[in-house]
Amino acid sequence: MTLAFYAPMKPPDHPVPSGDRSMARALIHALETAGHTVTLASTLRSRDGDGNAARQREVMAKAHATLPALISRGRAEGWRAWVTYHNYYKAPDLIGASVAQALGIPYLLIEATRAAKRLNGPWAQYASAAEAACDLADVIFYLTTRDEEALRKDAPPAQRLLHLSPFLNCETLPPETFAADAPILSVGMMRRGDKLSSYHIIAETLALLPQNTWQLEIAGDGPALEEIMALMAPFGDSVKFLGKLSRSDLNAAYARAALMFWPGVNEAFGFVYLEAQAAGLPVVAQNRPGVREVLSPGPYPSVEAGPAALADELSRLLGDPETRRSKGRAARAYVADNHLLPAAVATLRRGLASVGVH
Repeated sequence: MTLAFYAPMKPPDHPVPSGDRSMARALIHALETAGHTVTLASTLRSRDGDGNAARQREVMAKAHATLPALISRGRAEGWRAWVTYHNYYKAPDLIGASVAQALGIPYLLIEATRAAKRLNGPWAQYASAAEAACDLADVIFYLTTRDEEALRKDAPPAQRLLHLSPFLNCETLPPETFAADAPILSVGMMRRGDKLSSYHIIAETLALLPQNTWQLEIAGDGPALEEIMALMAPFGDSVKFLGKLSRSDLNAAYARAALMFWPGVNEAFGFVYLEAQAAGLPVVAQNRPGVREVLSPGPYPSVEAGPAALADELSRLLGDPETRRSKGRAARAYVADNHLLPAAVATLRRGLASVGVH
């Protein structure tokens, strides 16, 4: 079976790494592991992060112009289903449903969200398009319970909703490591908005820790680098910037760290949490929707408790290596049971089979 795959937020061959790109690549691998041939149908990026109505109209027109060629290609290549990853009001799927309808094939969405409050305002055109895509999908795989609630509320009667847990693109865990005297690790893109908010919380938290009791390594790069370096400047040599890391270098950073610290402001779920836990790192994060669904079960500081609660948790774990080891092993077991490739393959197979794609 040949499946057309599309990621309007960021195509899987984009040069800039991110959790979204990692998830798109993992999904392609999972679909291939399930026995299908996967072709990248389009690299058109629909994302508008600024709420620019003119930009939205321009991209919508461009998307419409690609439809005839895509339909012809789909017929020639024998596409049996269209699969879109991450349809939402800032990056709607503007092409998949039309192509699927023209070809008479199932249309499936993975991590699609509904946001009725965006149907008015600067993203109104895009929000309407994202809603229309959700309306037309035969199957929607949701990643979080928050997404499920909105999807189920407005789902057409025949639509199938299936829970697909976020997953790592591997069948086994990396080797277990443990370092008694090791740095804190933070991993996050350096852009303004929610990511920058997490860095602000990190800086506020570190300011509450006794000096000379911790070291922090930060992996990531982006347009907000200078602002983040200014945030961390008061801590001097206690903070080390690693920059943009290759996969092997990032794995090495996980392996030498004591724990992962990332507050998770408005994360859909946070791919780095899965990577860190798979490496055996306990995680210090706030108890936020989406984030909590990929964290090993246990208490996490509330958002309302602020940086003080995060600082207490960091101090507790840094001062107790055995608790760190125990929590790290529990995190590895949790990822192994719930968030690796085999579980995802089984769910995707079930969803595809429900619309006659075997």
